[in-house]
Amino acid sequence: MKGIILHGGAGTRLRPITHTGPKQLIPIANKPMSQYALEYLTDSGIKDIAIILGNIYPEKVREYYGDGSRFKCNITYIHQGEPLGIAHAISLTKDFVGNEKFVVVLGDNLIGGNITELGFKFENSKYDAFLLLSETTHPRDFGVAKFSGDGKLVELIEKPKEPPSNYAVTGIYYFNNKIFEQIKKLKPSWRGELEITEAIQSLINSGANVGYHIIDTWWKDTGTIEDILAANRLIIDRIDHNTESKNIQGKVVIGENSKISEDSIIRGPVAIGNDVVIRDGAFIGPYSSIGNKCVVSKASIENSIIMNNSFIDTDDIIVDSIIGENTRILNSDSVKPRGKRMIVGENSVIYL
Repeated sequence: MKGIILHGGAGTRLRPITHTGPKQLIPIANKPMSQYALEYLTDSGIKDIAIILGNIYPEKVREYYGDGSRFKCNITYIHQGEPLGIAHAISLTKDFVGNEKFVVVLGDNLIGGNITELGFKFENSKYDAFLLLSETTHPRDFGVAKFSGDGKLVELIEKPKEPPSNYAVTGIYYFNNKIFEQIKKLKPSWRGELEITEAIQSLINSGANVGYHIIDTWWKDTGTIEDILAANRLIIDRIDHNTESKNIQGKVVIGENSKISEDSIIRGPVAIGNDVVIRDGAFIGPYSSIGNKCVVSKASIENSIIMNNSFIDTDDIIVDSIIGENTRILNSDSVKPRGKRMIVGENSVIYL
């Protein structure tokens, strides 16, 4: 079986963070979110993986993942460019897939488990497609499954006004070659995209064998800042290393060469990267991740993601925030005249 990771999309709801890189490289617990997708595949024994690139700094994706050898797999890059839909992205992989079955994982979707057993089940079945579903309290926001009286999947409805169930289609799909025939028949939706739900519905209508599995753990589609912070909490909560010292309590992971002053407090669950300096009475509170080569002085930080190479030297409290790479946050009284100084990208929200 081969694996495909979709790494495109514009990420407009995550600007300004996505002005400088694809959303799938935003770190969750100090690891790019698409790396979790890669690990779902490699942990399942899949070694040949294609990454479908968009037009938002695709070179950063190539730079991070390389040829895949660092992750014990072989990576092929396929350029999609404009976000023309999941089905369009899958259509580009026909030559890569060949005659093999394959699994597609959206690079910005996370689940609280692995897919090893499901991949084995599909590979040894007669299914033409196999979907992962998750129960949701917001079915109007997703593609939703409709079932017959005996539990058979009969229809997929994209963002229904009247949902037929509370089971959403997650971003993990198993297919064989039949899906390519159905994608050829598609026309762009009102969004200008080729919709994967329409392609799967076409499979169902043709009499193909389409199965499903309802996952019994959490699932996150990280389309918004709130979703990313929620995913960060869920991943960090899995830390199984307890640290108890005078100033470090709870589930805390600290990277290599990181230094924490004795007057600073770390209260887990917290993930701290490599070469980090936390000093001058700083407080790093629950559900925060601090990226590599960051400096945090005096500040209190909770439920936030601080990305690599950021410098924070302020007496303020930072909560529910995502701080991009190479950011500097300083006290305004360190410069004259006093006042708040900002360079703020579009779609930003600031509370002062």
